[in-house]
Parts: sequence; C-alpha cells; structure tokens
Amino acid sequence: GKNHPISSHKIAHRPDSLSLAVAESDLWTSRGDGEVKLRMGDSGIAAEPPLTVDQMFKSAVERFGRYTALGWREGEQTKTLSYKEYYQACRTAAKSFLKLGLERYHGVGILGFNSAEWFISDIAAILAGGFAVGIYTTNSPEACQYVAENCKANIIVVENQKQLQKILQIQDKLPHLKAIIQYKDALKEKRPNLYTWADFMELGRDESDTQLDGIIATQKPNQCCTLIYTSGTTGQPKGVMLSHDNLTWTALSVGCHVRLTEATKSQEIVVSYLPLSHIAAQMVDIWVTMKVGGATYFAQPDALKGTLVNTMREVRPTAFMGVPRVWEKMQEKMKSTGAKSSTVRRKVAVWAKGVGLQTNLRKMNQTPVNYRLAKKLVFTKVRKALGLDRCTKCYTGAAPITKDTLEFFLSLDIPLYELYGMSESTGPHTISQSEAFRLTSCGKVIPGCETKIHSPDEEGNGEICFWGRHVFMGYLNMADKTKDALDDEGWLHSGDLGKHDENGFLFITGRIKELIITAGGENIPPVPIEDAVKEALPLVSNAMLIGDKRKFLAMLLTIKCQVNGDTGAPEDELTPEAIELCRKLGSSATRVSEIAGGRDRVIHAAIQDGINRVNENATSNAQRIQKWTILGQDFSIFGGELGPTMKLKRPVVMKMYKEQIEHFYKEVVTPSTPDNPMPSK
Repeated sequence: GKNHPISSHKIAHRPDSLSLAVAESDLWTSRGDGEVKLRMGDSGIAAEPPLTVDQMFKSAVERFGRYTALGWREGEQTKTLSYKEYYQACRTAAKSFLKLGLERYHGVGILGFNSAEWFISDIAAILAGGFAVGIYTTNSPEACQYVAENCKANIIVVENQKQLQKILQIQDKLPHLKAIIQYKDALKEKRPNLYTWADFMELGRDESDTQLDGIIATQKPNQCCTLIYTSGTTGQPKGVMLSHDNLTWTALSVGCHVRLTEATKSQEIVVSYLPLSHIAAQMVDIWVTMKVGGATYFAQPDALKGTLVNTMREVRPTAFMGVPRVWEKMQEKMKSTGAKSSTVRRKVAVWAKGVGLQTNLRKMNQTPVNYRLAKKLVFTKVRKALGLDRCTKCYTGAAPITKDTLEFFLSLDIPLYELYGMSESTGPHTISQSEAFRLTSCGKVIPGCETKIHSPDEEGNGEICFWGRHVFMGYLNMADKTKDALDDEGWLHSGDLGKHDENGFLFITGRIKELIITAGGENIPPVPIEDAVKEALPLVSNAMLIGDKRKFLAMLLTIKCQVNGDTGAPEDELTPEAIELCRKLGSSATRVSEIAGGRDRVIHAAIQDGINRVNENATSNAQRIQKWTILGQDFSIFGGELGPTMKLKRPVVMKMYKEQIEHFYKEVVTPSTPDNPMPSK
C-alpha cells in the first residue's frame, strides 16, 4: 500500500540459540498505542507484505464487490449485503463513531448476538482508529464494567433491552463512555446519548471522507486494532491486544492451510453463531471469510437452544466450526432419533456407521462396495438432515472433544478436523486437514508458524510454545502478565502440555495448570480420564477429576438433563436418551434428584461398574478413581461451572462443591481397591 512503505516496519526473525534474542520490548507492548516488531519470515507466507484491516477489506471489495458478504433472516425474508455495500456501511458507521467522539486507541464495546451490525461495529471501530472489543453476552454488569473501563470504551453497542440494562446499571462508573447504541428492537425509553441503529447510521451518512481517510492513512499493520478479553478461569480477564497484521496475516495463513476457494471460483459459505467476543468466531466468521470473499449467514439468537439446525439446512454451509458441545448435542439428538426409527432403518444405519468408521480409519485407496452403498443410503441422508450436505470442512475447537464424538461423526463420513490455538495466537495455531488427519490430534501447524516443545520429559511431553505472525502484541496495561506469556526470545508459552508424533502431528495432553499432582507426586492429566469415564458411561454429562495434593483420585459426576430454553439453566428432568438408558439398566428414574448422591441402587451399581472398567485401563495405580459422587445438577454457563465456550472452570467447581470434595477425603481408612469398593456417598 502507498501509505505503508515496507521499510518502515520493524521486522523480527526467530532467534537461533546462537544469535542474541531481539530486544524483547520490540516484540511486545502492553500499551494501547504501542507498536511491535513483526515476526516476518524470509520466504513463503511468513514473508507476505503486512496489511491493515482497511487494505485487506479494500482488496476484497475490488475483487468480490458484487458477491454477497453477509446474509440474515428478517421474518420470512433473507436480507443480504454485498462486499461493496458492507464496506460502505462500515465507513458510514466509522464516521458516526467519530462524530460521537470516539478517540484514537479507545474501545468500542459490542455486547450482543452475532449480526451484521456486530460485524459493522467491529470493523468501523477499527477504521475509525479505535479498538473493537467484544463483550461476552453472558457477562454480569460488573464484568461488563471491568472490560469497558479497561479499554476506556467511548461507545458501547448493545443488542437489546436486556443487554442495555446491564450498561445502564454501570453507566455512571464509566467516565469515558459517551454514547450507547442499540441495534435490535425499538427503544423502551428515550435517553440522552442512546441511539437506535438507524439514528446512529444517519449521524455519519453525510459527513465528508476527509477525517476518516486521514485516520486510516495513519494506521500501521503493527498497531493494535482489536481486544479479546480472555475468559479468565482465574483472576480478572486480560485484554489480548491483536494488531492489524495479526488479523490479516492469520486470515491469509488459515485460508491457505484449509484450502478455501475464492468467491470468483466457488463461494465459501459459513454460519455465524458462536460468541463473537471469542477469537475463534471472529477469525472464521469475519476475517478468513473476508479474505476469500465468502458469505457469512447469521443464525438466530436461540441457535444453541435448537434452531441452529434449521439455519444450517437453509444455508447449507461449505465450512462449519463447532465447539465440542455443539457436536455432542448433534450426536445425542441423532442417537435419540436413531432409537425411534424403524428397525430396518436402524440396522442399516448401525451397519453403515461401522462401514464408515472402518473405511475412514483405514482411508483405503480402493473404496469397498459396501462403503459406496452405505454412502448412498445413509450418509447423504444424515448430512442433509444436519445441513452439512455441502460441507466438506467441519471443525471443532476451543475445548477438548472426546474420541467417542470424533468416532461417531467419522462413522457418518463426517470427519471433524480439530483446531488448536488461543486468543494470544489470534485463534488457530494447528489445524487438521483431510490428507493430514489423525484421530485425537489437533493437526499440523498453519503455514508460516512454528511449534516448540519446551523442556520435554522422557515421553516427549512438554509445554507447547508458538512462534509466528499470529502471536499477539501483549496484554493491555499488563506488562508483567505479558512477560509471563512471552519468553525473552518472543516465543508464546501456551500453558498446554503436548507432544509431537514422528510425523509432526501435535497431540495435547492437557493444561499445565490443570495437571493433578497427587500427594504421592504423580503427575496426572485429568482430561483423558474424564473422557474415558464419559465414554464408558453415556448417562454422564460432565466429569471432573479431583486429587491435587491428595492421597488418591476422586470424581464429581453430573447426569444428562434437560436445559431451560430461556436461561440455559440445567433442570431436574433427564434427557430422553438418559431416561432410555435408565430403563435399559432396569431403573425407572426420570429425574436427576432420584439418582444424585446414590439414591438409585441400580444406577449406582452401573456407574461403579463403568468406573471399574475405566480403572482397569489406568496406566498406574495412582490413576485409578477411588471414589465418586453424582451432583444434584449438571454444570452450565448459567451456574458458573462452565465458561462462555463451555470450558470447565475447575477452580470454580472446586469452590462450589467443596463439601462433597472434603467428604471424599474425610475417612482415615486406606482408600478402597476395585476388589473392595467403598460405597460412595
């Protein structure tokens, strides 16, 4: 671009052990107005010239101007914006922000469900020289206040009355706040500095371009444009500063790695429904899609309560990203409908799944006849029903997924490609591909990036470290925390344990912080054991292993139950699938309260049986689960046990269920062995 002579960029090369590390302060900053040295490579994608968001968007408009960029339903109609209209809307909104007093390096908070207005607010904030700041819709007013204050938000964009109420409660504690904009529903009451979306867009409609163009011309790829607040499972959230280059370069690398096609050849289509305050959704729905001229269609706000599949069937996306819980829900739904379908159809389905799994596990060169038959009979039908009939790329990320779920979809000829990364790496770091696919591996590193295993043990397990142009700038106003995350050479330390196999596939063994270190000094990653329990016991919804600094392992279990459609709170009623499982075991239970705490002898015995099976496969005695209990209700975002992306918040659960946990370890007697099981209460 003409405003950005390449020579003006600071460039950093990955230090070799011999060369001295780059002056560390060049690679990171904790100042909102700071600039960093870009981790440029010598060749290939890592050497691509850096772009600002405006430059990337302009080039998309030049190449894909008439193509659909965004689509959504309004009543019975589908509304769309072309790339040209989308860019114009972002420019108008940017002028409106400036008119409302948005200052350079100040935040625009966005609080609401995915929509065209969300995207436009995000990009307009960047074009106008501010920061785009997504706020989790599940946040309390206090949590909203922390984020708004931390990024010195001048403007907050809210979806509706419900979200507006949170901001009004804390408004007087936000000295930087100048205006609030509500983008859905009519305003319940007029207030000073509160605007509807239409009124807001009017403000900038006739403003001249001079001021905005002047600001855009001063933007550099190595400056911050977006803040992602990490849903801290411990302590206050940290504002992850992402530069223009972080976004535009990562979008380029991901698009290449997963081989998305450009709209001029065949347009990619995605459905936006995951929380946009999270980097994964922003990367996929806004940036990667823009890079290739794809179309993003917005789901309904109640998508995760069941309407997502309707949107999927209407839109028929070509690529789809789901968090594990979304895939698990589809699996449960299909299993319960599977249980209802006619015997012949069911037999065929079970047979086809077996065939599909075998074929995919082998990925043979010659396709067996029965696989082709199965494909015609069953797979096509299932894909259609899920709205995945055009989808060649299904992804899962943001939390660990069980092998059971991966195999279930693989058996339906729907391989789920795992991706792994973090907010601090602008989303993805490794992504599985169809020709580079290993069950339970999160794939290979995206082009232009590198992985290092820090001080590996004898099995090759160590802390996973990242290098590349996707590595963040730093945490806003938190220099110490930034230095904890980035070492002196500029490698990002993920806090995850993992290892490479001989072909360069990355496998994650768990979080270092989650690692249970027993009183006997054994290091035990909890996730594999928890997954094994969920696989052995389909009745179990969540399992959490306990045992840090304790003499033996114990486990908290929850049972699959119905969820309140409005609040997302777990209910006492079991899911139909769970009720059917109880019947098969000979129990008439229909509620969690009839099972919790060992009230149902049959279920109790069945669970102990499942735990025994898991224990038989334990790698050592220390890894056996000695005691367990069923809690009175399932974990949920509503209850606080799960974070916004359904990640288990272990410290919260430890606090909430302190009594039950202490009870495990009260007895003085030596813990039971499988031959001498102690009753769990």
